[in-house]
Amino acid sequence: MGHTSDRAPPDPERLQAPIARLLRPLVRLFVRSGITFPALCDLLRELYVNVAEYDFALSGKEQTDSRVSLLTGIHRKEVRRLRGAGAPISAAPASLSRTSRIIARWLAAPEFTDAQKRPLPLPRVADRDGGPSFEALVASVTRDLRPRAVLDEWLDSKLATIDADGRIVLAEAAFVPRGGSDQQLYYFGRNLHDHAAAAVANVLGEEPHFIERAVHYDGLSDALAERLEQRSRELAMEVLQEANREAHAACETDRGGDCRWTFGVYVYREEEREAPPQSPSTEDDARGPGR
Repeated sequence: MGHTSDRAPPDPERLQAPIARLLRPLVRLFVRSGITFPALCDLLRELYVNVAEYDFALSGKEQTDSRVSLLTGIHRKEVRRLRGAGAPISAAPASLSRTSRIIARWLAAPEFTDAQKRPLPLPRVADRDGGPSFEALVASVTRDLRPRAVLDEWLDSKLATIDADGRIVLAEAAFVPRGGSDQQLYYFGRNLHDHAAAAVANVLGEEPHFIERAVHYDGLSDALAERLEQRSRELAMEVLQEANREAHAACETDRGGDCRWTFGVYVYREEEREAPPQSPSTEDDARGPGR
């Protein structure tokens, strides 16, 4: 985390237009998924109380219902009811955590990648020479699961396939979780949280600033937009795999601790439609490279 800045946060009025734009795709998801406005209000009320209670506590002083009420605008009776409930947490299921670790090792460890640093097709068990195998890969991450059970689960979820030589091949689905799956929903919350947390820290002036940048061009033909999307996908996978390899190697000698690190990339393309009504203060994006 960065160090807190003495710079005043932006005025609420100036935040409304960017927040409306930020929330619009989420509201679309809420409506499509049946999360009604009253249900969202209940969730936000809990979050407001939780954030005020824990993130805005004064050092050496007990946080009171009155102060939480003052910070949030929520009545003290509601604050008293909601305090201590805890914020909703999207914890990674143990199976998902193990799967991610095994895939990360398959993509990063030299013994499981080829000369071009791509994941090797792996036989189920090692040959007489003791070469790399799927069994050895799983055992290098966890001894709690039988490699055969992991393989059956991966084949069923299409994270892996079997080639003509009977070797196990990491599938494209391992990089792109199935839409609406528990795995995708977990990373939906985690990745958007970390991106938003980095951006909020920068807006609040915390130091040092996190890298939070994008390149964007408007007014493109569909063909060019599609070509740029495909190329950016290729570049993104290259840099993510390189970051994974370096992090994996560094973790081999790290003593461990309480910190976590995220390095993310996003790519987006859409056909621009007539813009919905916006505040007069909202400016249109200009054609050209962006930050």
